Amino acid sequence: MFRAFHRLGIGECVIPKVEFEEHYSPVPLMRVPFLALVLLGILLPSSLFSQVKSLSSVAVPVYTFNEKSISETTLGSEDHRVLAAALKAADLEEILHSQGPFTLFAPSDEAFTCLPEDKMEHLLKSEDKKALRSLLKYHIVAGEISASKILLSLCRGEGEASFTTVQGKKIFATIEGSDIILTDEFGNRAQIVKADSQQRNGVIHVIDNVIVPVKI
Repeated sequence: MFRAFHRLGIGECVIPKVEFEEHYSPVPLMRVPFLALVLLGILLPSSLFSQVKSLSSVAVPVYTFNEKSISETTLGSEDHRVLAAALKAADLEEILHSQGPFTLFAPSDEAFTCLPEDKMEHLLKSEDKKALRSLLKYHIVAGEISASKILLSLCRGEGEASFTTVQGKKIFATIEGSDIILTDEFGNRAQIVKADSQQRNGVIHVIDNVIVPVKI
């Protein structure tokens, strides 16, 4: 289960720090420091701060920096074979390799099983790539948005935040307990289960469901 508060700005760095430090020494397990809790208490309403405070004793996994691109990491992942095939079919792998920075909310293979099998197969095999590209681009946000930046946006929005995807529509973020939840306009929800996989041109967050820009 992904824990929302870790590393940048909530690990060993001091809140509020928005700029991401590209060169860091990741620590395997981190805990929320007292000063961060005090500052979050100023920013958050009491109901949401009580959720944050409970995380002070929770250990969180931290990823190391990867010299590969978002595309290279995704295409080489055994947990993202469907996503890799979709990126190739939609001609997006080169964009996620040579451009950026981007934030990719990457559905796992298990997440894609929530979609109708015939629908995903149709999207992958269709000569018209418009629908597939729209679906994939809805999982991409321009810029590098770490989990701590999502948290800061949630703080400023009193527990709610939104991000405009490169597809053009927004995804919405909320916090439930210690989890960051993404929701599309149709109410489909995805939890960030692995966060902050740093790539040379952005960051990958693994999610457990597929969010959609239109009903499919």
